[in-house]
Parts: sequence; C-alpha cells; structure tokens
Amino acid sequence: MAYDVVVIGSGPGGYVCAIKAAQLGLRTAIVEKWPTLGGTCLNIGCIPSKALLHASDIFHEAGHSHKTLGVDVGTPKLDLKAMMAHKDATVKSNVDGVSFLMKKNKIDVKKGTGSVLGEGKVAVTGDDGKVEEIETRNIVIATGSDVAGIPGVDVEFDEKVIVSSEGALSLAKVPGKMIVVGGGVIGLELGSVWARLGAEVTVVEYLDTILGGMDSDVARQFQKMLAKQGLAFKLGAKVTAVQKAGKGGKVTFEPVKGGDAETLNADVVLVATGRKPYTEGLGLEKAGVVLDDRGRVEINEHWQTSVTGVWAVGDVVKGPMLAHKAEDEGMAVAERIAGQAGHVNYGVIPSVVYTEPEVASVGKTEDELKAEGADYVVGKFPFSANGRARAMLATDGFVKMLADKATDRVLGVHIVGKGAGDLIHECAVLMEFGGSSEDLARTCHAHPTMSEAVREAALATSTGKPLHM
Repeated sequence: MAYDVVVIGSGPGGYVCAIKAAQLGLRTAIVEKWPTLGGTCLNIGCIPSKALLHASDIFHEAGHSHKTLGVDVGTPKLDLKAMMAHKDATVKSNVDGVSFLMKKNKIDVKKGTGSVLGEGKVAVTGDDGKVEEIETRNIVIATGSDVAGIPGVDVEFDEKVIVSSEGALSLAKVPGKMIVVGGGVIGLELGSVWARLGAEVTVVEYLDTILGGMDSDVARQFQKMLAKQGLAFKLGAKVTAVQKAGKGGKVTFEPVKGGDAETLNADVVLVATGRKPYTEGLGLEKAGVVLDDRGRVEINEHWQTSVTGVWAVGDVVKGPMLAHKAEDEGMAVAERIAGQAGHVNYGVIPSVVYTEPEVASVGKTEDELKAEGADYVVGKFPFSANGRARAMLATDGFVKMLADKATDRVLGVHIVGKGAGDLIHECAVLMEFGGSSEDLARTCHAHPTMSEAVREAALATSTGKPLHM
C-alpha cells in the first residue's frame, strides 16, 4: 500500500487526524479540493468570523465605553476595507500555518476532489480532469458540511443581497437593514457583527427561542442583552419566501402557530439556518458506505463505517457540528488506526457563541435534566457582583452551575459574559474528571479575575451561599 492513512478533507477534523496519524508513525496523505487547506473553518467560517467579531467589538467599544474609561478618541470612523484586510490576513496566517504543519509532519498533500473507490482505494480528480488513484490501508472521510438553506423554500444565493455565512463575511458596505433568517450561533454571531457596525438587524427564527438546544434560562437572558444592543427578533416565525426586491431583498414569514403572513424588506438577507453534511461526489454509496436518513455517514462507536478500513469524523457524522468535536474525533481515529484506544467524551464538549457577551456551555442544560427527571441543584452568580467585571464595564451575564443533588457531581455549566468561551474550560476539566461543585469551590482562584464568578457559582451550588452576593 502507498499509504497507511489517506484523509479526504483538510478542515479541523481532517488536518488534525492527518497530523496525529503522522506523529504516530503512519505514512499519511491528505486530499483537498480547495486552493488552501483548513476547510470551511479556517477559510470561510470560524476564523474569519472571529476576526470580524473582534474588530467590530473594538469599534463598538470605541464609540460607547472608551470615554467612560477615560479614553476619549472622539467618534470612531469605520474603515471597512481595512477591517476586511485584517480578516483576510488572519485567514492567510492560519491556512499557511496548516500547510507548514503538513510539511513539518511529512504529510503528502494531494490537490483535487477526493472520492472513495472502495476498500483501500481513493481517487483524486484534479482541476484538469486527470485522476490519480491511491492505495491506502485506511481512508478517513472528513469532508465537513455545507450551507443547509431553508427546507421547502427555494433560496438563490448571490452572496451580495441574498447571502450565506460566506457572503456575510465579505460585504462591500454596511447594510442599512439586514434580516437574519435563523437565530442560531451563526446567525447571531454574524448579525451582531453588522449590528455593531451600524446595521439595523432583525432576526427571524422558527422556534420560540434563540439558540435552540441551549439552556432556556440562558437563551432568554441573552436575548434581552442582544435586544439592548439593538437587535430585533421575530420568533415562532416560519419563513415561506426569500426573494430579491429591487436593490435589496425581502423575507416573508408567518406565525408557526397560525396567523397572517408578514413581509420585511432589507438591503441584505442572511440565511443562517444551519448546515448539512457534505457527501456529494464522494462515491460513498457506490463504494458501499452507508448514509443515515439525514445524509450523514453512518459509523459505529469507533467511527468505522460499513466498509472495512473506511472511517469518518466531524460534521459528516452524527453529533454537534463543532470544529473542536471534529478535532477530537480526528485524533481518536488516528489513535484507533495505530492500534491505540482513541476516545471522545461527548458529554464534555464545550459550545461557545462568540458574540459580546459570549455564551458558553458544557454538559447538560437544566431543560434536559428536568426532562430526565433528575434530582439536581442550581447555583448562579452574576458578573455584576464581580470586581474585575465592574472594572472592565463587563457586568452583563452570569454563571450557572448544575450538580447532582445526591453526589454534588457537576452535570453542566452555562456562562453568559465577557470571555465566557475561555472561562468554561475549567468546568470542562472538572467534569472530565467527575468533579463536584465543592471541588471547584475549594480551589483557590486569583483575585481579581472573571473566573472568580465561576468559583462563586460553585459555592452557590455546593453550599447555597456565595461569598459576594
């Protein structure tokens, strides 16, 4: 065999799998059809969106809170072209970094569209139509996901007026009005970027809540915070049409529970209704790889497909579509191939919404515990009672901890606040080792830090008595 492992797709799941396989002594190749490595995440997803989220937050702070801190810079002026250049430079730095890691770990990069010919065989079709067949002991499908669109609604993306998440990252100017279809993570993140830069943003969501699947208490409070920032919401709304209208676009929707239809007009319409597994053109069915009823690659508990030696990870399989989940699966599969005991603890995978404030979650929500009939304890602590948060004008939000009533084992933690995406990880480590709220409450935390609010929530959970509230 030419290779021990051939990975199709160079997103976080794919390139991490390739690196880990190479580190374990396996001869490895990776196949990518795009000009640059890194997949959706690095090129048109996680990385560019975070660059714009940070830049737009700095712009918003300069116009709203800097003067209170004694930094009077006058009225800030937006240079959107420079902001986009920062985003593009960030993307280039990251994708170049992945290319360097491929060279460092002696991983062969095959440019072209990969497909599975069967057990031990991969075809790579180049832009010129030439096909290279590769023999390998193992194939890892890591082709990620694509824009899902709206079920039952024909949406024609021109990426200028009717845009997907990709187009929303590269608008030529700040729209006067923007409609965001979808109140999930992608819609709220990108909607908040353009709202900070001056757009009037309305979010249209099918569910009665934003961030469906997150703790409902957190979602309600977070929606109020976003409303204060100027975002408007139309919840429980079923979209029936997304169309061009003159130089802009329009969205027609009707109440899910019944009622009259309503139409909103905007300069830009962002459709952010989730993503679907990308399996098109991979030849999976012909190769005998079974897909489930949602178009995902079916796998067993070890990420093995129905074909011997063919594995799958990331957005293309079951589970949350998160880059870090894909990375963990990629590492685990490489270890499995090398004869080791690769493992992923799906109960301790953090989730973060990178708005301002951020929303971070790990483990069970209170809604899930109620549905399970679990006997649990809730402890909460607001950032308004945290000294560091006051100093930074970052008092919005709170920490919420859920623990088993009998054992005090932490079952879930949910944080709304500045830097929540970083704060959540001590809770993830605690849960990974089966820790209790008392364990965290008895751990010394540096003062003054935002993380003290996490300890106070642990005190509220274990004793019912936080110190500073």
